[in-house]
Amino acid sequence: MAAGDTAEAATAAAACERGATVWLTGLPSSGKTTLAFALSERLRATGHRVEVLDGDEIREFLSRGPGFTKEDRHTNVTRIGFVAQKPAANGVKVLAPVIAPYADSRAAVRERHAAGGTEFLEIHVATPVELCSERDVKGLYARQAAGEISGLTGVDDPYEAPDDPELRIQTQGRSVTESAAELHALLTERDLA
Repeated sequence: MAAGDTAEAATAAAACERGATVWLTGLPSSGKTTLAFALSERLRATGHRVEVLDGDEIREFLSRGPGFTKEDRHTNVTRIGFVAQKPAANGVKVLAPVIAPYADSRAAVRERHAAGGTEFLEIHVATPVELCSERDVKGLYARQAAGEISGLTGVDDPYEAPDDPELRIQTQGRSVTESAAELHALLTERDLA
């Protein structure tokens, strides 16, 4: 094995050992979860330990109590951030596709990670609300338009897009593979992949 190959293998091994939380924020049906699972497959294929903390699953199984007020959403987001930080601090890549509509909630999660010396990357999955409404994976936009629900993030409830995320992914007109590759490139640049 050549010296360059040895150094490259050592770099790849070190990247596999580094944990981080990759927080994917965006509107409902923006593609956060799809992108997280595509990236997780790619990372696992190269030896990384990965966990996906889907916001909907966490709300159903771990954080069922809070509703959808601003305070409840903050509680839910900070709980997910707490759960994410633990495995990330121990060498796991935690992918968290969570709407997290408020900047102060995401900042609180970032601060928790910083206090623990754990890397945190905020990724804005910047899909226009019109496209999210067309995708309408869970039927939320149709239900809101029919008056069955209210408080839909980005429609009749606020969504505060990140001012300065580590990456803003424009998904419109792009494949999941292309978007996942852009996110993987960021992780590679940060010595996390």
